[in-house]
Amino acid sequence: MSRMLRWKWIVLAAMLWLPAGAQAHTHHTAKVWTDTAAISAAQLPAQARATLRAIKRGGPFAYQRDGMVFNNYEHALPEHRRGYYHEYTVKTPDRHNRGTRRIITGVPGEYYYTADHYQTFNRIRE
Repeated sequence: MSRMLRWKWIVLAAMLWLPAGAQAHTHHTAKVWTDTAAISAAQLPAQARATLRAIKRGGPFAYQRDGMVFNNYEHALPEHRRGYYHEYTVKTPDRHNRGTRRIITGVPGEYYYTADHYQTFNRIRE
């Protein structure tokens, strides 16, 4: 099931569970971005630094989905138009799938790192 479809089911279930008066306020629960979390490129795991270098040189990338549009459904990053952000996999040692680590890019020079699959982000300072 796609992430968007799953999210719609979760919202529907929450609306059915909440009392009628509370339903009108469910749209105000989105996260608000605060630009306080930052990490220097030197503090990133070695695999993240390698991914950052690959992004800057235009590839090659290890996974077919690298470079795909990141839609910011979690609203954990500043709001921008669709297509503004792109995501790249950061390899995780001993994992045979993509794992949970990503670098998200915006305009050139705007990079974010997540180690927990979009739950939290750190802006990468270079």
